[in-house]
Amino acid sequence: MFHKEGFKIIINTFLLCVALALLAEYQIDHFWTQKAVQFLFVVFLILVLQFFRNPKRNTTPNEKHIISPVDGKVVIIEEVFEKEFFKDKRLQVSIFMSPINVHVTRYAISGSVIFSKYHPGKYMVAWHPKSSELNERTTVVVENKTVGQILYRQIAGALARRIVNYAKVGDEAVQGSDAGFIKFGSRVDLFLPIGAKLNVKKDQVLKGGVDCIAEF
Repeated sequence: MFHKEGFKIIINTFLLCVALALLAEYQIDHFWTQKAVQFLFVVFLILVLQFFRNPKRNTTPNEKHIISPVDGKVVIIEEVFEKEFFKDKRLQVSIFMSPINVHVTRYAISGSVIFSKYHPGKYMVAWHPKSSELNERTTVVVENKTVGQILYRQIAGALARRIVNYAKVGDEAVQGSDAGFIKFGSRVDLFLPIGAKLNVKKDQVLKGGVDCIAEF
C-alpha cells in the first residue's frame, strides 16, 4: 500500500524510468552498459516506491499511552523550554527519519486538535539542534483529559521539501491515524509533560503507531 501523497510522484517516476530505459535500449550499443543503466532506473523506481509505502498499523487505543507518531530513531531526550505554545519546560523526544523509513505521521494520542501552525524556513539536516527552530516545520497540539496537551512538530530536513499536515484546529484526532506526511527525510519532535514516564531511550528505533513512547 502506498500513501496518497506519493501517487503523482510514483506515476511520474514510473513513466520517466520507462522512457529512459527505452532510450537506453536504442541509444547505448554496449550490451552490459545498456543493462547497467536500465538497472539503475529500476533501482531508483524501487527507492521511490519504498519511500511512499504506507503499511497498515494496528494501533490499540490507550488513553494513558503516548505512541510514536513516526518510524525512526530517537536522537534527543531532554528537558527544554518550549517557547512557541507552552512557554514552559517540557520533555522533548525527537525522532529522526532516514529516507528509507516510513514517512507517515500518525497521531500520538486521541483528542482535540487545539493548535496547528505552519512555519516556512530553512532546510538544514534534520538532526541539527537548531532545525526545530529554523527549518520549515508545522506545530500541532492535541489535548485530551488523561494526558493533557501534547505538542508534536514535523520538521523538514536537508532533502525534505514539503511537509503535509492534515491536522486542523477543531479536528478530533484518533490515536494512530494518519496526521500527515513529510517527503524525503525529516524529523518529528514531541513535547510531553515533565511527569510523563518514558518507555524509550536514545538511539532506540521506533515503529510509528505501535511503540509506546511514554505513559501516565
